[in-house]
Amino acid sequence: MTEDALTRIAEALERLSPKPAPAPDFSIADAFVWHTQPDRLEPVPRVSRVPLGLLHGIDRVRDILLANTLQFAAGHAANNALLWGARGMGKSSLVKAVHAEVRARGLPCTLVEIQREDLPSVGRLLNHLRAAAEERFVLFCDDLSFSHDDQHYKSLKAVLDGGIEGRPANVVLYATSNRRHLMPRDMIENERSSAINPSEAVEEKVSLSDRFGLWLGFHPCSQDEYLAMIDGYVKAWGISVDPAQLRAEAIEWQATRGSRSGRVAWQFFCDLAGRLGKAV
Repeated sequence: MTEDALTRIAEALERLSPKPAPAPDFSIADAFVWHTQPDRLEPVPRVSRVPLGLLHGIDRVRDILLANTLQFAAGHAANNALLWGARGMGKSSLVKAVHAEVRARGLPCTLVEIQREDLPSVGRLLNHLRAAAEERFVLFCDDLSFSHDDQHYKSLKAVLDGGIEGRPANVVLYATSNRRHLMPRDMIENERSSAINPSEAVEEKVSLSDRFGLWLGFHPCSQDEYLAMIDGYVKAWGISVDPAQLRAEAIEWQATRGSRSGRVAWQFFCDLAGRLGKAV
């Protein structure tokens, strides 16, 4: 085989499996997204989030997560956190808002988002973060859940407390999910009904959620909480509107959607602001 052919083969292999990019300068941004093929941390110039003060109806979990993150950013012990419960009630918004609040208080804290599909690569990501020992990282996995034949959950155990290396001291994991045990209830029941030893059948997967030190539950909001969310947005953006008209339109909006949540409140506000010629 000629030298030219060997060079072309080497270049083709390099394109198929490129070298991982080195860890970035973490001072250039306060948030990054982890990508694979090749492995790299992409800086996020502007994080999409709302201020912590605009998150209504979740005061208890807000205070718990903020306190845990402040402890972590100050170099003290802190827990991994699983934010679970009703959809649209601000789970991911709270993580991003708490991160911004900690940064605003002058404490080191970098948000690193990883997609569920990239969990098998989490060991390589942790090596990057472990090397930057002077930094503090909140590893964020949004909308985390697993199906019956999904093996990604095994990779996640290395982040929580598995493996001989354990979780790096400068990393904490925050995950959001609509499911408390990260798996569908019917899947748990099917495992129990068909296994020789029912308790062992689900122990491995259910125990994953047990590895989170904090379980923060989010529940459907009341109508008063829903209206308070909208009032907060209206005041924050300085929009002038008749209170009675605002209330009537907000209630009609949630009735047509068939649900109330922080997401529905924000969607109504975006519609309102657009109709009034405002940008948000």
